[in-house]
Amino acid sequence: MDREPAKSFQDLVFWQKSHALTLRIYRITVGFPQYELYGLASQMRRAAVSVPANIAEGFSKRGRSDKARFMNIAQGSLEELRYYFILARDLGYLRGKAAETPDVDEVARLLGAYCRTLLAPSS
Repeated sequence: MDREPAKSFQDLVFWQKSHALTLRIYRITVGFPQYELYGLASQMRRAAVSVPANIAEGFSKRGRSDKARFMNIAQGSLEELRYYFILARDLGYLRGKAAETPDVDEVARLLGAYCRTLLAPSS
């Protein structure tokens, strides 16, 4: 069964999951030390917001290469966020489930698959 093409970036599953990830980042960084408000907490939030924002912006682009460029930026921001999780865990700001990143892995997998389809030769 064929899927209907997305009418909006909000229809994209990987955008939905990246948005949910961003909301999680905002919730967990509230518990960071006050002195990290403009440091690591801010950096994590900016990297997280960049992922769905670039997906949204890329969705509106017409050419495949232009779309792929924005998706690539989103991928870079996602990897930056992955590092911030490692740093926050190693600094003791995140423990247990909060330090786990299956949602980062899932967004990376879905976004990567979309990028591969964008870059594949048209048939």
